Amino acid sequence: MLSRKGLVPDDYLLTRLAENVLQPKFFKAKPGKARFVAKNGTCNVAHTNIREQGRFLQDVFTTLVDLKWLHTLIIFTMSFLCSWLLFGMIWWLIAFAHGDLDQHGDGFVPCVTDIHSFSSAFLFSIEVQVTIGFGGRMVTEECVSAIMVLIVQNIVGLLINAIMLGCIFMKTAQANRRAETLIFSKHAVISVRNNKLCFMMRIGDLRKSMIISATVRLQVVRRSTTKEGEVVPLDQIDIHMDNPVGTNGVFLVSPLIICHVIDKDSPLYDMSAFELQHDDVEVIAVLEGVVETTGITTQARTSYVSEEILWGQRFVPTVSEEDGMYAVDYSKFGNTVKVPTPFCSAKKLDEVGGIARFKLNEGVTLRASVRRRRRSPVVRRSRIETEG
Repeated sequence: MLSRKGLVPDDYLLTRLAENVLQPKFFKAKPGKARFVAKNGTCNVAHTNIREQGRFLQDVFTTLVDLKWLHTLIIFTMSFLCSWLLFGMIWWLIAFAHGDLDQHGDGFVPCVTDIHSFSSAFLFSIEVQVTIGFGGRMVTEECVSAIMVLIVQNIVGLLINAIMLGCIFMKTAQANRRAETLIFSKHAVISVRNNKLCFMMRIGDLRKSMIISATVRLQVVRRSTTKEGEVVPLDQIDIHMDNPVGTNGVFLVSPLIICHVIDKDSPLYDMSAFELQHDDVEVIAVLEGVVETTGITTQARTSYVSEEILWGQRFVPTVSEEDGMYAVDYSKFGNTVKVPTPFCSAKKLDEVGGIARFKLNEGVTLRASVRRRRRSPVVRRSRIETEG
């Protein structure tokens, strides 16, 4: 997320925060498919054939905020320039209709003093709207129409200032700017934790200012088919998450490992290591919270496709105690190590009695094979001696 804005170099984000880890050899990478949410949090969805384009104009302010900076600055400049030109033309017409552009004697009172051409009318329009007031031109009480135009231009100028300045402020204070320092691990992992198969990812905050009431949501996006035969191309399934602090929110002072226990209610319950790598599964992670300094709600997103979920690995610790305080080493943020993990699905583990029973059965099988290999030479020798 940080690399796209240049805050953190690409190599630091992709290799130091999340090291590339090789999967077992029998895992073969699938051809790349379109992902629903990119790694930087942008949604990979294109809206086409929208016929009711006028709906965007019904909410002009939000439309202006959503525009790119170049387009916003162009609209900002053109709104003031067009209003100055429009009212400059009106002031020139008022002066032309009243005869202010002609030469008159000392007793003639114009509607606006010192307007002799369109250029002077345009300068007077700028002076009125931005309240410069150089003092050379002013409206007299001779023309009621001039007084009315003066009032209208002041009101229009205030509206343009409020809308444009508000738009610029909202673009500079957008919540996604705070999300630039909320980071996710490049890979997610699946391993055994507390005798349960778990899906885990790591999140962190690079700033010292906290995210208040931070919550993390996980969703699985996959292609599914209903019992009636309806194909759902993007079926979004919420998955339960165990927060590390045991509450609805997370205390994001140091990097945290977000854990999802793969139980019978999990959409990953039927997936083994081999099936995960050959199935089009995408896990979306959403981190939401309130920015402590501004009070604005912010949201950071990322996703993990099948190739980015490492089976049989876990994250290394990043927090250590040094000189009476806790230090976080972000160079280990995405580092993982291999741990013993069964490659079968969580459903298969439950069928054999859980991870403890699975380890027991596996150990009994190994010991039995060793005993048979050690007994076989003795049996052969006894048979030979008997025959002799």
